[in-house]
Amino acid sequence: MDETKETLPIVGMTCANCAANIERGLKRTEGISEANVNFASEQAGVVYDAKQISLSDIVKKVRSLGYDVATGKADLPVLGMTCVNCAANIERALKRKVPGLVDARVNFATERLDVEWNPATASLDDIMAAVRAAGYDVVPPEEGGEEDAEQKARAAEIRDQTLKFIVGVVFALPLFLLSMGRDFSLLPAWSHQPFMNWLFLALATPVQFYTGWDYYVGGVKSLANRSANMDVLVALGSSTAYFYSIAVLLIPSLGHHVYFETSAVIITLIKLGKLLEARTKSRTGGAIRELLALTPDEAVIVKDGEERTVPLARVAVDDIVIVRPGGKIPVDGEVTEGQSAVDESMLTGEPLPVDKGPGDTVTAGTINGHGMLRFRAVRVGKETALANIIRMVQQAQASKAPIQALADRVAAVFVPCVILIAVLTFVVWLLITGEFVPSMIRFVAVLVIACPCALGLATPTAVMAATGKGAKNGILFKSSAALEKAAKVSAVVLDKTGTITAGKPSLTDAIAFSPQCETSDELLSLAASAELFSEHPLGRAVVTEARARGLSLSDPSDFSAHGGSGVSATVSGHRVLVGKPAWIAEQGVAVATANKAIADLAAQGKTVMVVAADNKPWGLLCVADTVKADAKESIAALSRMGLSVVMLTGDNQQTADAIAHSVGVSQVFAEVRPEEKADKVEELRQTGLCVAMVGDGINDAPALARADLGMALGTGTDVAIETGEVILASGKLAGVPRALRLGRSAMATIRQNLFWAFGYNVILIPIAAGVLAPVSAAPEFLRQLHPILAALAMAFSSISVVSNSLRLYRKNI
Repeated sequence: MDETKETLPIVGMTCANCAANIERGLKRTEGISEANVNFASEQAGVVYDAKQISLSDIVKKVRSLGYDVATGKADLPVLGMTCVNCAANIERALKRKVPGLVDARVNFATERLDVEWNPATASLDDIMAAVRAAGYDVVPPEEGGEEDAEQKARAAEIRDQTLKFIVGVVFALPLFLLSMGRDFSLLPAWSHQPFMNWLFLALATPVQFYTGWDYYVGGVKSLANRSANMDVLVALGSSTAYFYSIAVLLIPSLGHHVYFETSAVIITLIKLGKLLEARTKSRTGGAIRELLALTPDEAVIVKDGEERTVPLARVAVDDIVIVRPGGKIPVDGEVTEGQSAVDESMLTGEPLPVDKGPGDTVTAGTINGHGMLRFRAVRVGKETALANIIRMVQQAQASKAPIQALADRVAAVFVPCVILIAVLTFVVWLLITGEFVPSMIRFVAVLVIACPCALGLATPTAVMAATGKGAKNGILFKSSAALEKAAKVSAVVLDKTGTITAGKPSLTDAIAFSPQCETSDELLSLAASAELFSEHPLGRAVVTEARARGLSLSDPSDFSAHGGSGVSATVSGHRVLVGKPAWIAEQGVAVATANKAIADLAAQGKTVMVVAADNKPWGLLCVADTVKADAKESIAALSRMGLSVVMLTGDNQQTADAIAHSVGVSQVFAEVRPEEKADKVEELRQTGLCVAMVGDGINDAPALARADLGMALGTGTDVAIETGEVILASGKLAGVPRALRLGRSAMATIRQNLFWAFGYNVILIPIAAGVLAPVSAAPEFLRQLHPILAALAMAFSSISVVSNSLRLYRKNI
């Protein structure tokens, strides 16, 4: 048994029983041999078999028990990666060299390391040292300037790579022209003199060991980490041509033709491809940079009665901030003075400005319109809605979609397989032809045409582009898995209140029919008093209308809410019930005489509540909720996409049917209690449908969690809603078909990318190996594929994948 000991800082314990609960849960977990939890020190000492269970699994177990582990987390830019295998190398190096590592995920497309560690065992310095020891570099976080540090480091890296490419062109281009000119007898006789080969060596050497030095360093460090990446292929292929040519120079009996131009041009072309790939790939992360650019660097605040311009980092909660017409709002806040219209399109995707006045909220990154606003800062720095959006997009882009698993498995063994194919190609052609040079040329061509990068970029670049596109349209995917699931949805369940309707019901009718309560105002006063402590939207609507009419209300006693059915309370000596007709009847109140009136009102789409006092019906209240303006068109759009649309509501069947008919929904689940919503979603899933549940993200949480895809409606200031895997920041139903279309487009793009990445390698590696050589009908350049052409194809293979992903930005959703 490979025993490992860890001490974990525990958060959330309130008594000794908590410690005992955690201890029992850990001891029952397979792979953990010992667990001791100290309530006083708030630490857990764990002894476990690292071959059976990881530290990450232990942390998840503690969290599943209802507690938390205080871990360090960081999202760091990584420099020096050349292919997807580099990402795997870094992950392996961290897992081997950093005790206390909880999780480490390296995204080759975004060139970032998302890492979590146990601060009792490891530190950020340990993690950065391990990355550097593996042969890569990492940008340390700087206080208030992480993005600047990353941008500077990226720019410096591109400058370095550009210089190396320029050196490659300066030496490789004349080398190529002189070599081709001699081979095709386009140069005078002196070009065939022996000194020319030495000139070729002089021109090729700077390319080989300056422009191509990174491939040697990367290849050696990759092999030292017991892996192999693209650097190994490039270094091996170019070195074969270069050192064979030196051997010909030194030992003329080996031949007369040198291949210095082959090695130099291969390195230069591949360097060009990686440069173009880096520039193209950076565009897929443009959404993050655009979001970061929304926040101004400075803010105007009022201190001691004076206006002061201060750096954004110095704005504190409760500061009074001033934003003049056309200015960007720096932090989240509440308007205290002024009137204006604010452009929130960059957060919600909605083009129309939103009117703001005292009491309204404003969000960082939005743009003030024509008026000046003063507001009190409520959330600043990392707590603003914009910061939450940026974090959410970064997390989604850093996550791995399930569809990427196949590409990852192939990439893990890709380079060793290519080397094996190259060696077999050399041996087979040497046996067939008996000639070393043609066999060597095919060996080199196989090595340099293979492209593991296309496999590694196929999924993450599409995810980056799609999540960025979504963020600009107010659609926030919490993970790439959510994006993938959005493409598979076949049924959409819509909660009525707050989703199809505005969620702000208002009283439409108050009908009194009891001698003890002769007027509508008397009935309303009694019912509103009973509902005074209710949090249900219908109850709040009753109270709001009573107060609007200026009616006097009495504090109820013995108040009790009955799970979406109604409320009971004692008001002025009367035992009052307010709720659904069926529930009132269950309480023994005779409501049969009002059934026709109830049915007629419900048929109009109104929610009918019975008011009963002292076990007798005193009257009816009707509440109606307005349908959202975009509901009908959004539901029609979902139907046109071939999706089944279902409405879920606690309203009675008649009211539900009336609303469903008005918006075009054919399937309705009515009179569903809040706790039953998740069961209805599960019923649909059991029929084989892939279900998306759309709700407000709060009282619909169980149903959102039970669905295959939870979609929570929110506003720009509620983007941190924990429920749901997709957040529709605008709060509008139109976001649902947009999100599902985006998911479908993203998955189509990923499949295209994977098809190209696999197809490219499956088709061109055999061609480089010479399978078309016996086919006389095939073009000569394919029958005898030169390594230079192979390098050119490899250089542009990844660019094609990234460019295809960028098309998502232009997709009309």
